Amino acid sequence: MSKHIVVLGSQWGDEGKGKIVDLLTEEADAVVRFQGGHNAGHTLVIGDTRVVIRLLPSGIMRDNVQCFIGNGVVVSIVDLLQEIKSLVEMGIKVEGRLWISAACPIILPSHIALDQAHEQSLGKDKIGTTGRGIGPAYEGKVSRRAIRLGDTLDPDLFAEKLKKVLKYHNFLLREYYHVSELNYEQTLNEMLSLAFQVRPYISDVVGRLANFREHGKRILFEGAQGALLDVDHGTYPFVTSSNTTAGAAATGSGFGPLYLDYILGITKVYTTRVGSGPFPTELFDDIGARLAERGHEFGSNTGRPRRCGWLDIVALKRAIAINSITGLCLTKVDVLDGLDEIKLCIGYELNGVPVTDFPSEASEAEACKPIYETMPGWQGSTFGVKQKSSLPQAALNYIARIEELVKIPVDIISTGPERMETIILRDPFDDNK
Repeated sequence: MSKHIVVLGSQWGDEGKGKIVDLLTEEADAVVRFQGGHNAGHTLVIGDTRVVIRLLPSGIMRDNVQCFIGNGVVVSIVDLLQEIKSLVEMGIKVEGRLWISAACPIILPSHIALDQAHEQSLGKDKIGTTGRGIGPAYEGKVSRRAIRLGDTLDPDLFAEKLKKVLKYHNFLLREYYHVSELNYEQTLNEMLSLAFQVRPYISDVVGRLANFREHGKRILFEGAQGALLDVDHGTYPFVTSSNTTAGAAATGSGFGPLYLDYILGITKVYTTRVGSGPFPTELFDDIGARLAERGHEFGSNTGRPRRCGWLDIVALKRAIAINSITGLCLTKVDVLDGLDEIKLCIGYELNGVPVTDFPSEASEAEACKPIYETMPGWQGSTFGVKQKSSLPQAALNYIARIEELVKIPVDIISTGPERMETIILRDPFDDNK
């Protein structure tokens, strides 16, 4: 019986999902993106080649893997085409391997203008969005104003819908944000030209995935961002605009939830966060700076520096609960090499009272002070280690303690950025696991 697995981030994103998805797709027949947009960047390091994937599933790097973008993704056609072009120039075949749901909402230039105008208007209270139109595109979807990829197949229908949407967007830009509006004819011509180029990729993703399942194919669902940025379950309003949790794998692709067999939570052995929002274990000392430097903690898509702190077990347990995570993949173990001691946040103090559950309100999470458990560090190198037995004993103790605290197994350990710098303890695709 084939396996259908979900790979997602269990923190605030940037956990190293791209590498793990790329590694696991050696055994997959298909890889599916089910939420987010080009605001999420996955970095793949293959030999001497470093590739940043934004919209395309990470499986695109393997010639025998079919790639799907599900209806839960909002699509910037111009960025999609640029990404396809860059991969084709690298010699990677895309056409005939990439299929995009006709139900995907399109990101319009006016969505980008609204996103940037709104963020600018917030001043010091800004959320920290990438300003790429993701939020307004999802807002349009929920309010039933979205123009979907399938609408571009009928130019007259597209023109009619665009006129209505742009009239509304221009009103907001002009009257509320007091910025320049967009020209309808120019926007129409640009979008129709781009849409024509993406036509070969538009398909019935739901039907194709159902066919794959019926024929026993292995399917991997690839999440973007991290579970704690989920618009419903994250540190609202400092979240992304989509559902980043495992349930979205079903709703964002049309693949039935009972068909999913395994959920892998990618977890950095420390914690990082980009942009604004609560971060109880954030470090402002030399250790935080060391983690950022050794971990190369800059956004793969935006280049923004990431805030760094100790591993937050309380937040991780919340991510496990809301995703029904089966097993963990620990990444960047080598970044902790050389530390005399390592801390784990095992609880919080909120207004002088100990708490063990992650607060549902961002204001409460912001007020939480971490309660730490300290463990000995290790001086040996873990970089590139491929056998668990070759890890320093203190590193093994640290990993075992994480398993004990969260009550689920660590199935994969990543010790470097390349595909093979990985210790697979239990293969998510192994039917006999």
